[in-house]
Amino acid sequence: MRVLLFTGKGGVGKTTTSAATAASAAARGLKTLVLSTDPAHSLADALGVELGDEPTEIAADSLGGLYGMQIDTQRAFEASWREIQHYLREVLEQGGVDPIEAEELTVLPGAEEVLALLELRAQVSSGRWDVVVVDCAPTAETLRLLALPEALGWYMERVFPVERRMVRTLRPVLSHFAGVPMPPDRVFAAVERLHAELADVRRLLIDPSTTSVRVVLTPESVVVAESRRTLTSLALHGYRVDGVVVNRIFPADSGSFAAGWAAAQAEQLAGIESSFGAVPVWRSGYLPTEPVGLPALLALAEDVYADSDPLAVTETPEPMTVERLSAEEFVLTVSLPHADKREVDVVRKGDELVLTVGSQRRVLALPSALRRCIADGAGLRDGRLRVRFRPDPDLWMRA
Repeated sequence: MRVLLFTGKGGVGKTTTSAATAASAAARGLKTLVLSTDPAHSLADALGVELGDEPTEIAADSLGGLYGMQIDTQRAFEASWREIQHYLREVLEQGGVDPIEAEELTVLPGAEEVLALLELRAQVSSGRWDVVVVDCAPTAETLRLLALPEALGWYMERVFPVERRMVRTLRPVLSHFAGVPMPPDRVFAAVERLHAELADVRRLLIDPSTTSVRVVLTPESVVVAESRRTLTSLALHGYRVDGVVVNRIFPADSGSFAAGWAAAQAEQLAGIESSFGAVPVWRSGYLPTEPVGLPALLALAEDVYADSDPLAVTETPEPMTVERLSAEEFVLTVSLPHADKREVDVVRKGDELVLTVGSQRRVLALPSALRRCIADGAGLRDGRLRVRFRPDPDLWMRA
């Protein structure tokens, strides 16, 4: 089983690259699904077929194993959130809120992202596919999407168990005096189910043997800068990038019109090769027309990957490691390529470490050994954040 997620700044060829990769996989005889979480619905345009909320076979004699799908988040929302939404709507209506307004107010913020992840999990766990390729939304939306499973899990683990105990105890009293219906057990069951499903999504997305992210870009300074920040943010959240695809490269011998572009791109390409370290960098030339339809997508895949295996799992450093250097020192290391130390903040809060890089934040649950230690400084070097810990005498001796 192989899962590939493609992301990048809007307009860099992310959708056509993901579709081309899926077509290449299917041409090798692998049953392949390419699905889109991008509300722009460009995947159907690239494939040249209509797509719906169920896998649609792409008509081609040589590619009988290729299917496409556009996730219908509204349908999935109604199936997964119905019980919770019904309760919330009942509370609002009893408080005097107009029923139509109550319907709007009970729409979960970020629901589209959550349900896109759940649909990905459902397709992977179905056992139907050898390869699943995901055409993600542009970079900012993708980062929000991939941060959700862990972030929502954090809230559910800390808030939900306490709330359930309190409600069970106080339900008769609160219902009598406040006139507000208390959540029935089926609502809690729905929340617990959502929690478990998101935990499964997280395990799927960080599995190094199955899943990886690929960043698509064009050799322009603004795009390259955003791609570097994307690499940092993905690493912060524990995701592995195992390839970079550079699209729309002008040949060195371009005519007078494109000569300036070619020279500027050559400078950016040199920086890309050095920026992404051991991660493979694939290149694709500037095409005279858009690659629409299977023949054009297969030609694009051949141009991008040439003799390399587009489904190979590239070995990348562990996103996070813990090493014991001596009896008195542990080091927690987090991969943060291209991070600026001026934008990195590390705070210890109880049994957790809060890491902030620019606008991105992650709350890390510390391993049991480090919970009994004192944070003793941190430093960023060579794209790796190292946080030092030393045993807390008051806690360490109790273990």
